[in-house]
Amino acid sequence: MGQPSQPASNALIYCTYAAFLVFGLAIAWRLRHQSKGEWLSANRTQKGTVTHNEPLPPRRISRRSTNRKSGIPLALNFIASGSGILFTYPNIAAIAGVQGLVVYALSSSLPLFVFAILGPIIRRKCPEGFVLTEWTRQRYGVVTGLYLSALTLITIWLYLVAELSALQQVVNLLTGLNGLPAVIVECFVTTVYTAAGGFRVSFITDNVQGAMVIGLIIVGVITVGVETDIQRDLIDTSGYLDASLLGWQLVYILPVAILTNDFFLSGFWMRTFAAKTDKDLWIGISIAVVVITIILTLVGVGGLLAGWSGVLGNPPQPSGYELFQLFETLPAWVVGIVLVMVVSLSTAAFDSLQSAIISTGSNDLFRNKLNIWVIRAIIVVVFIPTVVVALKSPSVLQIYLISDLISASSIPVLVIGLSSRCYWWRGFEVVVGGLGGILTIFLFGLVYYDGDSNRAGRLLLLEEGLYASDWSAFGAFVAAPVGGLLWAAAAFALRVSVQWMLAKRAGRRFDAFDRPAAPDASFYTGRRYDNVERDHGVVRDEDGVERSVSDVKGKFF
Repeated sequence: MGQPSQPASNALIYCTYAAFLVFGLAIAWRLRHQSKGEWLSANRTQKGTVTHNEPLPPRRISRRSTNRKSGIPLALNFIASGSGILFTYPNIAAIAGVQGLVVYALSSSLPLFVFAILGPIIRRKCPEGFVLTEWTRQRYGVVTGLYLSALTLITIWLYLVAELSALQQVVNLLTGLNGLPAVIVECFVTTVYTAAGGFRVSFITDNVQGAMVIGLIIVGVITVGVETDIQRDLIDTSGYLDASLLGWQLVYILPVAILTNDFFLSGFWMRTFAAKTDKDLWIGISIAVVVITIILTLVGVGGLLAGWSGVLGNPPQPSGYELFQLFETLPAWVVGIVLVMVVSLSTAAFDSLQSAIISTGSNDLFRNKLNIWVIRAIIVVVFIPTVVVALKSPSVLQIYLISDLISASSIPVLVIGLSSRCYWWRGFEVVVGGLGGILTIFLFGLVYYDGDSNRAGRLLLLEEGLYASDWSAFGAFVAAPVGGLLWAAAAFALRVSVQWMLAKRAGRRFDAFDRPAAPDASFYTGRRYDNVERDHGVVRDEDGVERSVSDVKGKFF
């Protein structure tokens, strides 16, 4: 195998980490006077001349950008991906061929447009927010807010585990070294500069890392194209150019799984709120979608080339390590370039996820009342079990799948509340619908597996994989959203019936379908702000954290 020597590998890995540590601390030093609110969110700072302490614009955000290039930093942030892509995309190419790869790449990039579409709506309804859970808390109440917060934090933590697991495996496969030291150093480096500068440091470092990743992808693609020897007879034998049942199933499964799961990724919502204007948001995401599609497709093509070059056997057999088997045929200097790319990818993803879990936890669980040093201490404590679990995780894709079915059950019933016409939709329906969707998957499994409760339970975690040769995974991803909506509709009917009976018994008017007197009436934070200057319904507390104020009574749940 074209492996760099161990001293060279160590130099590449740890010099890259050292560079990011110095750069991150330099940015943190420049931001040392920021408030807690700025440390947590960086709302509307990308990019323009309005500072954080200036008044917020009226309800509709201006579509004029003060800088035509201001969407580019946002694009680079959305582009930053984790090292897990080096496993998942080549693997789907080796399993479902070109059809599966194209579907996977498009399913990963196009859902980003949901942030450009829904982001402006949520920013107007919840101008002080920087994560989706804040809007959920204000729209549906504390119980539903905490419910979504729990799902969000679990999802982000699983992504952290997946990233460290992928890094550990990549370092071992590319260099033969033990990946544990690299995992620990990455946790240390990102924790230090993230704790020092907060989310804004992560945002800025992602710009550099995103640009570097694009450059390294170009170099890697050219090198692989020149050095790889294709055996033409394997092109027909592999079947990669043929359509398949799995490929057609993935046309539905992957968009549903990835689109709904993106709602749980607070890092994307923090970047959405960081956009200076709606126009900047659209520009940044549009650029990111195009670039991400290209990058993921190029990475996935490595799986096709691995099969066609003969390293996967004759006929080619998927292994889960297709890209790294291809690297065995390449010179050591190419592997060195890829190693730097992996460290950059992993660092970019990890510090973003780190910032997201910190900001979400601080905002949702503690309402930003914890001292900033306590938050920084929690960062260190959280990553001890994260590293332990990551080292024992067998499959990166399996980790991602754990949260996909949950998101597919919960998100469809949640977004109904974005419509002002659905003012009668409450948190009770959201929680029952989300939990009911999960139950529906189990019920589907009982029917599909002829009453085998054990296999039905395993279906909840998709333990047999996403790429099963039957209809189990497809059925699960149909049952999750459809079941969630049906359970939510039943919960709505039950709630309205109970309210009608209570109104009749009390001899008062039935008002469950009355439109609230105030706009977006469910936006009630549960806290009163007296003798505080308000700006367009928004106040800023003593820590610099912004809150919207809409004192509306009568919220259900």
